[in-house]
Amino acid sequence: MRARLEYLRDQYQIRENDFLTFDAMRHAAQCVGRVIRGKTDYGIMIFADKRFARSDKRSKLPKWIQEYLTDNLTNLSTEEAVQLSKRFLRQMAQPFTREDMLGVALLSLDQLLEKEAARTEAEEEEVVPR
Repeated sequence: MRARLEYLRDQYQIRENDFLTFDAMRHAAQCVGRVIRGKTDYGIMIFADKRFARSDKRSKLPKWIQEYLTDNLTNLSTEEAVQLSKRFLRQMAQPFTREDMLGVALLSLDQLLEKEAARTEAEEEEVVPR
């Protein structure tokens, strides 16, 4: 690791702290991605480090994670985290109906045809006859 940090500093002027922060955020995002693999997957990822409460650290996470890591969900006590986790898991364990997923995780035939027509129209506009 030391050699890598020296190389990055010497060759690219990347400071040690910047790389370590980037690497930690990359690992955290990778862990979350392993929990959520498909549209119907759900899981809980606990960022149990006060540094994730800092906006300068959170801003280095992918946007799709930042959307769910809001200020009201940082600096929680263990009790609060357990209660929120229980509530989330109870809610997510409820069966999904097809209607619940329409427009979110599943498109209706009409929505699919609409998107296909819009894509075809956009492609046709790109083709300019000479």
